[in-house]
Amino acid sequence: MADPSVPGDRRHPGPGRGRRRDRRVYLRRYPVLFTLLAATRRWPALRIGRTVLVHDTDAYLAALTRIPLDRRAAGTVGGTARRLGTDGLLFDQEGAGHRHARRTLADGLGPAGVAELRPVWTAVLRQRLAPLGDGAAVDLVPVVAELAGATTAALLGVDVDPVTLADAARHAAATAAAEQLPGPRRPGHARAARRAVTDLSDLLGLPPQRAALAGMLAVAAVNTTVAGIPRAVAWCADDRLWDAAEDADTRGVLVDELLRVTAPSPLLPRVAAGTGTAAGCPVRSGDRLLLVARHAAGAHRSGPDCAAPAPARTARLVFGAGAHSCPGARLARAQLADVLAALAPYRPVVVSARGDGRAALPGWARLVVRAGR
Repeated sequence: MADPSVPGDRRHPGPGRGRRRDRRVYLRRYPVLFTLLAATRRWPALRIGRTVLVHDTDAYLAALTRIPLDRRAAGTVGGTARRLGTDGLLFDQEGAGHRHARRTLADGLGPAGVAELRPVWTAVLRQRLAPLGDGAAVDLVPVVAELAGATTAALLGVDVDPVTLADAARHAAATAAAEQLPGPRRPGHARAARRAVTDLSDLLGLPPQRAALAGMLAVAAVNTTVAGIPRAVAWCADDRLWDAAEDADTRGVLVDELLRVTAPSPLLPRVAAGTGTAAGCPVRSGDRLLLVARHAAGAHRSGPDCAAPAPARTARLVFGAGAHSCPGARLARAQLADVLAALAPYRPVVVSARGDGRAALPGWARLVVRAGR
C-alpha cells in the first residue's frame, strides 16, 4: 500500500495526520496504559484504589509543587534506581543533595553550556542528513541516537563512541522501564536490568562519586531525545509545517508546540509522601500518583499551531514544574530547533515508520524520510 505521506500518492498529508500517526507509538509500546489514560482524561483527577490519575493542568502543577513526594518509593524512577543498585541518582535525592546536583547541572545545561555543545550535534546533522540532498532516504532514529550520544559524551567529558553510549543508555532505560509498571515481571528481569545499568556505568568509566549522576544524565538525555525528536519531525512532515520550521521567527514557537504535543516523557509516576488535594481529589501519604504530562499540557486537545500556540507556561509542563522541572529543557529545545532548521530546506516526507515496542518511552524504532522536493 502506498504511504499517504509520499509525494505522488493520491492522499496527501495535512493537519490531523500528524496526530493519527503519533498515536501509533503509544499503542505500540503501552496499549493498555494509553487506553486507560485516554478513557479517564475527562476527569481532572481520578482515584482508582490507591492510585490517583492526574490529568488537569492545575492539578498536575499542584501535585508537583504542593504535595510532598517520596522520591524513593517503589514504583517511582527513584525507587527503581534503588532496586537496581544505583543509589545517589538525581531523581533519588532529597534536600541539599538534590539542590546541589541541580546546581551542578545548571552550569553545563545553561545558555553558555548549550552554546558550547551545539557544534557537537550540528556536525552530526551535517554529515548524516547530507544524503537527503542527493535524493536518498534517511532513517532519522539512528541519526538522532548518534546526535544524543555525541552530545551526552561531550557534556560528561567522556571519550566514548556516541552510538555505543546511546545504545547502552537506551538498553538500561528499556530494561528498567518495566520496573515502574504494575503487573508480573519475567524471571531474571531485575537481574538483567541491574546488568544493563552496570554496563552503562562501566562504559562511562568515571569515578564512583561521578558515576551515578553521569549515568542518570546519559539515560535521561539519550532516551528523551531519541523518543522526542523523530516524533516531532514526523508530525512536522505530516502536518506540513516546514515553512514555520524554516523561518527563524516562528521556529521557536513551533519547537515548543511540537514538544507540547509529543511530550517525550508523557507520564510521571510519583508517590505522595504527605497529604494534599489534586483537583478536589484527596491525596493520602503513600498514594501512587500518575501525572499525565501530555494531558496537562493539552496535547490531546490541539495540535501544534504557531498562529495560536499554547501559553509557554502550559507548553513547558512536559518538562515538569518547580523543583521537579527538567534541567535539560533548554538543551532539548535547542536540539529540536537545529534538527528542524537542518531538515526544512528538504521539506522531508515520511517514507516509512515503525513504532518501538521495547523502548522505555513511546517512540519510533524506524522513521525513514526523504526530500519532498
